[in-house]
Amino acid sequence: MTRPMEAVWSYIATRDPSDPLQWVVGTGVQTLALMMVVLVALAFLLLFDRKVWAAVQMRKGPNVVGAFGLLQSFADFFKFVFKEIVIPAGANKSVFLLAPMISFVLAFIGWAVIPVAPGLVVADINVGILYIFAISSLGVYGIIMGGWASNSKYPFLGGLRSAAQMVSYEVSIGFVIISVLLLVGSMNLTDIVESQDRGAGFLNWHFIPLLPMFVLFFVSALAETNRPPFDLPEAESELVAGYQVEYSSTPYLLFMIGEYINIVLMCALLTILFFGGWHSPIPWAPLEAIPLFWFGAKVVFFFFLFAMVKAIVPRYRYDQLMRIGWKIFLPTSLVWVVLVAGVLIAFPSAADWFQSWRY
Repeated sequence: MTRPMEAVWSYIATRDPSDPLQWVVGTGVQTLALMMVVLVALAFLLLFDRKVWAAVQMRKGPNVVGAFGLLQSFADFFKFVFKEIVIPAGANKSVFLLAPMISFVLAFIGWAVIPVAPGLVVADINVGILYIFAISSLGVYGIIMGGWASNSKYPFLGGLRSAAQMVSYEVSIGFVIISVLLLVGSMNLTDIVESQDRGAGFLNWHFIPLLPMFVLFFVSALAETNRPPFDLPEAESELVAGYQVEYSSTPYLLFMIGEYINIVLMCALLTILFFGGWHSPIPWAPLEAIPLFWFGAKVVFFFFLFAMVKAIVPRYRYDQLMRIGWKIFLPTSLVWVVLVAGVLIAFPSAADWFQSWRY
């Protein structure tokens, strides 16, 4: 992070607990700044997503609105905002409108503990991992409420599928994160990033000793965010877009924004847990002094992988999805947790080396 940015952020981050007004204003400014950055970045990531699909299918993709189609996402935003909100006659109107708002708000709340650079985090709490677990577990309620409130069998079936799918893959994600916590000895996300910086660049990143767990986390993240090939809650072939089928205009937009924010959040977690966060892969790289660049580049790289998976991998059946989660991912992640714990106990020097950065 450059010096001007450090000065600005340190000024914003000055929150004296003894002065409630200053604390509220500082936290509010940080939160608004984070929301604006995430939303603007999301608009261009969505365009990037569509361009990747178009390249795989040998077509141009969005290229009319703005130079090279750069304003396409903003045009889509205004199109959704100005459309009429249609609510089915038999729907529970209050729950029907509350569901997309819950999905949108919970997706944003998870970003509060994500450190994107040294000191650049809204809430640098010591239980950041537990916070992420709690917020991700609540995210399923918005989808269930949307499916139930629509008063239609297809949205209801999509909501039930989503609940089972997200709960199933949260278990394997939890075991993957536990293996990282065993190496680091801390649940603070900033500590996890700093533990991967010992002067050897990418050789100290966690994806090397935990490569199978990284693969499990990546695939589980696809299922957790209802991303193809695991988008069974909204499968057009049998559920006619699933839990979203009765939504239009702004409520539909909130569901989509919430889903993409969760996808980018998973990319950020992959970056933090396995790929060194804001640290450069080469200690002497020219851009080593710009941590925001490296964090953003890694997030975009993982987002590209998400887009490529959607473009080239066919959709699974629902029974295949659940079998992979419970019969393959769960036992594999559990075995790796036991293996990592056993190695750290059998070789105390390895545990000391992994946690030496803290002392």
